[in-house]
Amino acid sequence: MKSGTRAADFRIKPAVKFPSPLSPHTAANGIHRSAREPFAAGACLPTPEEARALAPRPRKRGVVVRVRRERCAPRPPPPLGEARACPWPHLAAVPRAAVSLALLQALGFVGGLLNLLLPRSACPLCLLDACTVMSYNILADYNARNHPDLYWDVPWDAMRWDSRRRLIVREIRHWDPDFVCLQEVDRFRDIAAEMKNRGYEGIFQGRTGDARDGCATFWKSKRLRLLEEDSIDFSEFNLRNNVAQICVFELNGKQKLVLGNIHVLFNPKRGDIKLGQIRMLLEKANTLAEKWDEIPIVLAGDFNSTPDSAIYKFLSTMKLNISLHDRRLLSGLDSSELGLYELCSLFKYQWSDEEVRNATGYSNVMVAEHPLNLCSSYAMLKGNSNNRGLHGEPLATSFHKKFLGTVDYLWYTPGLECSRVLDTLPIGVLRRTRGLPTREIGSDHLPLVAEFTFTESVDDESEKEYESEQDHECEQEVSTAQHIYFSDSDSG
Repeated sequence: MKSGTRAADFRIKPAVKFPSPLSPHTAANGIHRSAREPFAAGACLPTPEEARALAPRPRKRGVVVRVRRERCAPRPPPPLGEARACPWPHLAAVPRAAVSLALLQALGFVGGLLNLLLPRSACPLCLLDACTVMSYNILADYNARNHPDLYWDVPWDAMRWDSRRRLIVREIRHWDPDFVCLQEVDRFRDIAAEMKNRGYEGIFQGRTGDARDGCATFWKSKRLRLLEEDSIDFSEFNLRNNVAQICVFELNGKQKLVLGNIHVLFNPKRGDIKLGQIRMLLEKANTLAEKWDEIPIVLAGDFNSTPDSAIYKFLSTMKLNISLHDRRLLSGLDSSELGLYELCSLFKYQWSDEEVRNATGYSNVMVAEHPLNLCSSYAMLKGNSNNRGLHGEPLATSFHKKFLGTVDYLWYTPGLECSRVLDTLPIGVLRRTRGLPTREIGSDHLPLVAEFTFTESVDDESEKEYESEQDHECEQEVSTAQHIYFSDSDSG
């Protein structure tokens, strides 16, 4: 630099805005990135790399550019339940339900995303008596290659297993859950090798027959100890070849819980088999919980049933009179084909003895029952109307050419309290992808993550009351977007 040349001091002006690939969505949801307010309700500042990228470039060669980073004035804490202060740099204050990893990545979040799931005290020591559970249908490679009609709008490179595997593992790595329950796993060795490097142990239960996929459960070996392992091969009970895993774990040498992982039959017309598979899982989980002194239960998986279905009602209310329902409509996955016999719904549907036995366990009993007092982790925590439906469940956990809706859940019993969940992407953002997977999302399902804390057992048997304080606008959105089947002529 020539003598006499002064170094230029530049400050980032408040008018400068950070680029965002999802700017229409972020503006609609109050997530703005600018120098004045980098993130929603936050006081975080741009990183040095961002600041250097936005600073004016010197016109003369050799001029030194300095970027001075100043702290914003502290703001009063937000009201309880809306947002909380984040003690880690480069992380925004977030609502009680965090946003999806894919959205955070699109908005420029780089790392440390586990902190978004910490308890409200934001203290890692508070995690000693808490655990996080992830449920994720990762789309089996074999299924993806054998059902190309579901993924016409997906770029070919986004469908490659190597690409999707990296995205799936990255998603798990960023949220760093204690338990990972995966469905549609047909490359278990690939996933297990990656998980082992992260300190996880895992077990796999494959389906029988021609199917190549199955369920896999992973857990952090340093915090958790496997006490008992069991599984259900539903083909042994003439309930198709789906499988479920049920395990008992000990957390930090103190607390114990039962963890179930299931992938329910997809076929929308066989609601009797779906109901039978779920009923058997609940009964088996309850048996293990009683064996280990009434410990709490968490059930994860792809239940292939929508929140407004009879099967969801069975899970949440402990019983279902199947005589009042058509078995082809029990799961709520009513495709366009079912419209051909809508006229038949005027008449009472006749259940065969075999169908009744599949659903209830007995050929002469028309009421299916289960012993667990279940709560849905997402339904128990209020979310945004952009991604929550009438029952409090996500508007969509799965999206491909012929379906957009919710089929994945995380259920739990008394003895646990759900303190935090990872919210799914808003329905509008999902629609703009035209279908999953994408180059940023490795499956046609979105992962669910919930944090649970252990509580003392409650003796009162008060029935659960679901809050229905939803405005009319939200109800209209649910009726059109909660579960949507597309005809083959639709372009997405």
